[in-house]
Amino acid sequence: MNTPRALVIRTAGTNCDAEMCRAFEIGGARAELVHVDRLIAEPRRIEAFDLIGFPGGFSYGDDIASGRILAMKLRDRLWEPLRAAAARGVPMIGACNGFQVMVQVGLLPGPDDGRWDESAGPERSVALAHNAGGRFVDRWVGVRANVDSPCVWTKPLVGIPAERARETLVLPIAHGEGRFVAASEVVLIGMRERGQVALTYIDNPNGSTDDIAGICDVTGRIFGLMPHPERYLEWTLHPFWTRLAPTSRGGETPGAMMFRAAVEASRMSPVSAR
Repeated sequence: MNTPRALVIRTAGTNCDAEMCRAFEIGGARAELVHVDRLIAEPRRIEAFDLIGFPGGFSYGDDIASGRILAMKLRDRLWEPLRAAAARGVPMIGACNGFQVMVQVGLLPGPDDGRWDESAGPERSVALAHNAGGRFVDRWVGVRANVDSPCVWTKPLVGIPAERARETLVLPIAHGEGRFVAASEVVLIGMRERGQVALTYIDNPNGSTDDIAGICDVTGRIFGLMPHPERYLEWTLHPFWTRLAPTSRGGETPGAMMFRAAVEASRMSPVSAR
């Protein structure tokens, strides 16, 4: 069986890109970090990848708004190859700044019917606004995976026993514009009905509507979240790991579980059959 290839897109100001590459590799893929300008020069390179990651950070210094400049470059120059990747079932993830980029590009929440055909233009119906408290928030937060969501990234989190999840199902956040909002209540209702609310906060840190921490497209393969799962690949990174019971920190961390699940899902998509 071929090893899936993961593309991590970087540019000026991104960070945690190395961590995201490592997360994909822990999950069983071979990761490549590629500058967005290289992809613009050679758009067909995207066709060779089985997974795509948009890392966090402060792309282009978050001038104008968080992720805006990178998103506009992607919409203007790489929308077609990204749409084609979505259409062939390539799992994608955007963490923090990457999530902000994905919603502005139009990859999330995606077409209501899940059909990424040529008519699926980059429309925006959700956004990540300034935190309700007006301040940058940097801490670990408890999250909950939606059992009814088709999201391939969060599926393994649903199976974590409740008493273990209380201690271990936490993720780090670091953002000033992470408050999830939708264009209308109709948009929210549709997302809930289709299971697109994949991850919620237990203690909402930024005022997000419905405590939403992460969403997916209707196929469950394209996923964006404000927390950073790639920063939680070892138990020693847990904020109080020395106090965790040995039974709580057995096996992989929730962050590593998410990437492994996506890599396994990529093996069952058409792109991996080359």
